[in-house]
Amino acid sequence: MNSSPDSDSKAIRGRGARGNIDHRFSVRTVAADAEERERARIEGEDGTPRRPETRITPVRARSVLTRNQSPDVGFNLSVNPYQGCEHGCVYCFARPTHAYHDLSPGLDFETRIMAKVNGVERFREALRKPGYRCEPIALGINTDAYQPAERELRLTRGLLETCLEFRQPCALITKSALVLRDRDLLVELAERNLVRVSVSVTTLDDELKRRLEPRTAGPATRLKVIRELCAAGVPVSAMVAPVIPRINDHELEAIVAAVAEAGARSASYVLLRLPHEVAPLFADWLNVHYPQRAEAVMNAMRSCHDGKAYRSEFGRRMRGTGLIAEMIQRRFEVARRKVGLNGELPELATHRFRSGAPEQAELWS
Repeated sequence: MNSSPDSDSKAIRGRGARGNIDHRFSVRTVAADAEERERARIEGEDGTPRRPETRITPVRARSVLTRNQSPDVGFNLSVNPYQGCEHGCVYCFARPTHAYHDLSPGLDFETRIMAKVNGVERFREALRKPGYRCEPIALGINTDAYQPAERELRLTRGLLETCLEFRQPCALITKSALVLRDRDLLVELAERNLVRVSVSVTTLDDELKRRLEPRTAGPATRLKVIRELCAAGVPVSAMVAPVIPRINDHELEAIVAAVAEAGARSASYVLLRLPHEVAPLFADWLNVHYPQRAEAVMNAMRSCHDGKAYRSEFGRRMRGTGLIAEMIQRRFEVARRKVGLNGELPELATHRFRSGAPEQAELWS
């Protein structure tokens, strides 16, 4: 498939993208015979889309700590146990990272998942290094640490166990109910002010969720996650993201009210981001699911980024500028004040960190 997906073909059930597209590092276009093999992989004999299988590839990482360079996010360090994400959110800003592995940001991103099977070992090594200085670490910020592969591989659970052992503060953001599996660890971390969880709530509409984020937990389930973690004493915030003009922006107030009722202690939002190959993938998704609104949505996004689908400058990429962006921001702030979500989660504790032997635990707890 070339860089402009064919808008006449149908969506693939359970997948966000409908095929693969050339990426910005491609040195050659896809040959005709390769196109036929790709088509055979994603279509049945009658030409209708089939469900491509997910392939999990174990990889051994040299290191797992990544230092963030952006001032727009509230952390400096992150660990991503997985590359690619089976959740299939068509808008995912991380899709272009698959191009670094010569894989497509399209269907490959949600079907070709790399799991860092030695990630826990490398994480422990990083925390033990003499030069390491403790600060909060985000787990799974690029792709969801609780995507389906985690159910069996348990890499994220291993990272949380390591955080508890070392008293390393950490933050999670997820769309998955699988996070409740690790409630025991999260409660222990929370008792020491070592964790906070952010639950992403994009919509309260099940049908829109199915189209936009096909393999994620439903809206009611995400609210349940907020409710149960809060009841267990885990500090939880809600992320309303992405806000998409003329697709889910009309739900803004309802989502804020729902997460507040579920017990979230704070809330924030992010405007839809369309970096690199995400822009044509999202435009194609619009043409399939909302053809009558497609141009209006893209025009609204251009109005937020000086005539472009996206601008990546720090300080503006998360919120945009212009009338539509300002209106969304004002509405969000009013909605948040109305339900009392004006606070922030407490700063995580760094003074408890220890890199010594586990038997010294009680001395440092």
